Amino acid sequence: MSDIRIEKLRKEYGQTVAVNDVTITFPSGSVTCLLGPSGCGKTTLLRMIAGLEDVTSGEIYFGDQKVTDLAPSKRNIGMVFQYPVVYRGITVYENIELPLLQEKLSDQERRKRVMDVVETLGLQSSINKDITKLDNGTRQKVAVARTVARQPQIILFDEPITNVDVASKDQLKQALKDLTRMLKQTIVYVTHDQTEAMTLADQIALMKDGVVVQRDAPRSLYNQPNDVFGGWFLGNPGMNFFDLSAKTNGHGTEIQTGLFSRPLMIEGLEKDSNIKLGIRPEQVKVSGKKNDRMVQGTILRKSIVVGGQYLVTIKSCDQTFKAKVEPETGYALKDEVWFEIPLKDIIIFGPDGHRLDVKTSLA
Repeated sequence: MSDIRIEKLRKEYGQTVAVNDVTITFPSGSVTCLLGPSGCGKTTLLRMIAGLEDVTSGEIYFGDQKVTDLAPSKRNIGMVFQYPVVYRGITVYENIELPLLQEKLSDQERRKRVMDVVETLGLQSSINKDITKLDNGTRQKVAVARTVARQPQIILFDEPITNVDVASKDQLKQALKDLTRMLKQTIVYVTHDQTEAMTLADQIALMKDGVVVQRDAPRSLYNQPNDVFGGWFLGNPGMNFFDLSAKTNGHGTEIQTGLFSRPLMIEGLEKDSNIKLGIRPEQVKVSGKKNDRMVQGTILRKSIVVGGQYLVTIKSCDQTFKAKVEPETGYALKDEVWFEIPLKDIIIFGPDGHRLDVKTSLA
């Protein structure tokens, strides 16, 4: 299988820059999710890789082959779109088999390819049904199966779960997870849904305003975002951010925030600056009992979220933030609580929003 190499790829629509000089490599045999909000350029980038959009400037390589100017039919790719693309009036089996009839395959090999993807995607009970009699989620499975059965070197997914009914989403997501783990193809998967990306990807390329702001393994991207945008966009809810004013001296930087039991020390800042302290809600420790290491706060709101956890909004020293706590702890919390923000979990961002390489301690 081939890797996909993008060099200074750019796409302009008049005065609008949709993809802004992106350079990135999608490793061979891996699943890369292009993740970001609507309008960030992820679908445009995917369509340029597919050959469905002309390139303003830059180059695209599949392995050592430059494909920038090749027609889609010459790129040996498969693509699955937001809406199921199926052939009406024929069965599921015939839908999957149809593209294979154009290849020089024996009847046995052709049937094996069809049955392999049918089994992987759980389509056995629908194999002889007319495609028009099936729900949208099953039709999308058929579209995926037909693409995979062709065994192209590269498969591109453009938000394939977006327009599937809610009841089918989880089932299709699990089927895609099983499928991507089995395949050896290079896969690029576009989504605005972070749960899909975290579930399916070997690596995530997080996009904003036409550029890739960070590419990393899902857990690394979540735990160590390079900038404020990554901290905000990933997570439900995203990171808590605290605006702090840092004054440096010969011994480092001491900040009186009221968020810690003692003043916060930051080592490594080169000058006075306005910084942001970031921490994820599930990393904030909360207790209903007084503790000398903790700081007192007041609960403004408390609600139950996914997994039975409690999401609590806490106010302390003119700062308001969120914490996720386990069901037993959350249920027992009253108006007054004590909290701790562990130093090992905080990230310091500079005035430009990028993560700073600094050390923190308590005075």
